[in-house]
Amino acid sequence: MQRRELLRVVRVLLEQPTAPFHEDAVRDAIVAELEKCAHVKIEHDAYGNMIARYRHGTRRRPRWAFAAHMDHPGWVRNRDGDWRFLGSVAERFLMNPRTREFGDFAMWDLPAFELKDGQIHSRACDDLLGCAEIICLFRELEAAKADVHCLGIFTRAEEVGFWGAIQLARSGILPKDVTVFSLETSTPRGGAEIGRGPIVRVGDRLSIFDSGETARVVSAAVANGIPVQRCLLDGGACEASAYQLYGYRSVAASIALGNYHNCAPDGSIQCEYVSADDYANMVQLCLALASGATKRLDPVKVLRATLERKVATYEPFFRQLK
Repeated sequence: MQRRELLRVVRVLLEQPTAPFHEDAVRDAIVAELEKCAHVKIEHDAYGNMIARYRHGTRRRPRWAFAAHMDHPGWVRNRDGDWRFLGSVAERFLMNPRTREFGDFAMWDLPAFELKDGQIHSRACDDLLGCAEIICLFRELEAAKADVHCLGIFTRAEEVGFWGAIQLARSGILPKDVTVFSLETSTPRGGAEIGRGPIVRVGDRLSIFDSGETARVVSAAVANGIPVQRCLLDGGACEASAYQLYGYRSVAASIALGNYHNCAPDGSIQCEYVSADDYANMVQLCLALASGATKRLDPVKVLRATLERKVATYEPFFRQLK
């Protein structure tokens, strides 16, 4: 896809208002975009999550399930008509908020989309960027008529404790042998920086992800010339941990995010922002994995072989103790 089209897709999603349990506009926009793909079928579960399936060619079972959530922290009316903020934001940021209402929910009154100096600024990068990446992946697969079978998962209410992902994982709809790849935007930690490529997450605050599949993601990036960073992002948690708790093999990657949950370092409320290059490279990373563009080697065996070669190299220095 041309960069202009990548940006158009993400803009369409970022312009949709959203909050936990109020993802309807985002869901409709995703459906409208995926309806352009003849080989994509969409299934809705009982909890409002969506499972999109790209299938073309001979592959019977999906190898990857690319997952993102459709909500962002915001204010929601409860059954008594009172406003409650849903999402992880320090109390000091919630005093006298400047908001925009959308019926029974509200968001920070911030621009939906701005492109400035190669960066995407929005009231809700987290995690509509991930949803856009899955759409762009499917559009790429469709254009190539790729012999691929993979899933795209769009969940609800991640910001209140992976509500949608847990409902989906417990339902058994997803095949147990699929690898779930959680796509997120996250505060950079451990030396990661905005603009240096997607961050392949070793783990999050709650758990460590599948080491073999994580190594496979890094190998795919290297084989296809995609810049990535490999870090433990332990400042927060992502849906990979939730799926892992219910028996799914899980990995994750994030785009480095500024002003996480709209909380700026100076204590003000501002747009979140990411590098447009990181967004484009994440799409390419997903495409490399889905299409099998890298040779499928067992990363554990590769690492063991590398270390054993080093052992053999230094064998002549060995002297048996008397």
